Amino acid sequence: MPEAASVQATIGASEFDRDTAVTLREPGVYDIDLSAGWTITSAVNGGYLLAVLGRALADALPHEDPFTISAHYLTASRPGPATVRTDVVRTGRTLSTGQASLFQHDDEGREVERIRVLASYGDLGALPDDVRTTAKPPAIPPVGQCFGPQDAPTPVSGSSAIADRLFLKLDPATLGWALGAPSGKGEMRAWFGLADGRDADPLSLLLAVDALPPTAFELGISGWVPTVELTVHVRCRPAPGPLRVAVTTRNLAGGFLEEDAEVWDSADRLVAQSRQLARVRLAD
Repeated sequence: MPEAASVQATIGASEFDRDTAVTLREPGVYDIDLSAGWTITSAVNGGYLLAVLGRALADALPHEDPFTISAHYLTASRPGPATVRTDVVRTGRTLSTGQASLFQHDDEGREVERIRVLASYGDLGALPDDVRTTAKPPAIPPVGQCFGPQDAPTPVSGSSAIADRLFLKLDPATLGWALGAPSGKGEMRAWFGLADGRDADPLSLLLAVDALPPTAFELGISGWVPTVELTVHVRCRPAPGPLRVAVTTRNLAGGFLEEDAEVWDSADRLVAQSRQLARVRLAD
């Protein structure tokens, strides 16, 4: 289990909440200043961006919990001012559907669309308790036997500002890439949380599915692996405590790979699943 923070942040009063907060300018239009604290090198993390859009949709729709959200990443986002525009597609008794786009201005002052999402929202607390599954939590060693960026004798390639905001302890079996000996398996597993001790909620699960190092590292490929499309299914509200995240890749072809993620809570429940298509920059 992770060490408790001296002053533990709470849901609604944490750095994640502040940095994903959007300000309503007019109906369907929100302003935000994207924080540099959630960058990987100079790129804003895709999971953080999805949480920003997810928060705007939670405000725009009559339901607050994302059930499924699909994002297409069109251009790279940068820290700084951004605008989110939302549109309510349909509202129903149990599900509401909306779409949202995030815009920024380029160096010439032109407005550029960065991300476009389509999502359905509902009330996770109203779902029945009946669970029938063959899924099993990932086998990850205890936290004390896993390693994070702060445990490396030298800075880990790809670590950056976001690493200071996460509690991330990687399964040693998926750390060969950090030692110069990648396993050749497209697998990444870790204990996950926020560094300030804030417990997970449905919106932070949108970050969790995209917060681990790319599985491409264990395939012997280094460098940026930008997301093209990411779909997340949130299955239930997570219990307090650390999450376990497992990500796998089965197929890299034509310079693209898929990543399938599962997120499990401290009660051994599968709380989120995702699939993304990412581009791999192969050496010439």
